[in-house]
Amino acid sequence: MNSKYIKENANDVVFHLEYNSERKHLIIPEYGRHLQKLIDQATDIPDRDERNKIAKYIIQVMGSLNPHLRDVPDFQHKLWDQIFIMSDFRLDVDSPYPIPSREVLVLKPDPLSYPQNFPKYRFYGNNIKYMIDVANQWEEGELKGALVKVIANHMKKSYLSWNKDTVTDAVIFEHLFELSDGKINLIQSSEELLNTTDLMRTNKRVSNKIMPLGQPKIQNNKNKTGKPKPFQKKNNNPK
Repeated sequence: MNSKYIKENANDVVFHLEYNSERKHLIIPEYGRHLQKLIDQATDIPDRDERNKIAKYIIQVMGSLNPHLRDVPDFQHKLWDQIFIMSDFRLDVDSPYPIPSREVLVLKPDPLSYPQNFPKYRFYGNNIKYMIDVANQWEEGELKGALVKVIANHMKKSYLSWNKDTVTDAVIFEHLFELSDGKINLIQSSEELLNTTDLMRTNKRVSNKIMPLGQPKIQNNKNKTGKPKPFQKKNNNPK
């Protein structure tokens, strides 16, 4: 009887099942396990000419798996780099591009120096601190006084946006003195900022303007007397 048709034992089949947790780790899982096995087999071929032939065939298969990337510049270069990476840099073939090294692959970029700002009063925002720093560099005069007053009013407006309680001008002047490192002192001055009611009304008006578009407006179907408008039927009969 032909060995091809020999009935297998069910217990042997069950005990020889392959699970992904027991299989070899896939370096680039997007290409699948079959392509990984092809690269492993090509790595073990002793003849160099045969390895070059198989490697070019594998590159064609990898390109067919990503047809949307064929118009990308250096697409072939990317495929050759990936085949060396998937072989764990053990594939010894003639590449039309420079062969990558393991050191370049594990090389990490230098960390970016992001600006870190940790203001004490975050409800004012970073722009207020920038404006205060600019005001510190200006010479004393009418122009600097006007800028300081604008900054103080904006600080009061920002304070009321996040803290709905009323705030006195003395609190704003103390915060301004602290944020300016003592260079802007309005604590003992007779300067008066905008009224809290006006600032709250401005904040409410701005919040209404930034309402998301597309929301239908609720129309009141009542007349001036408070009664609902009666339904009026059109009379199409000419008089």
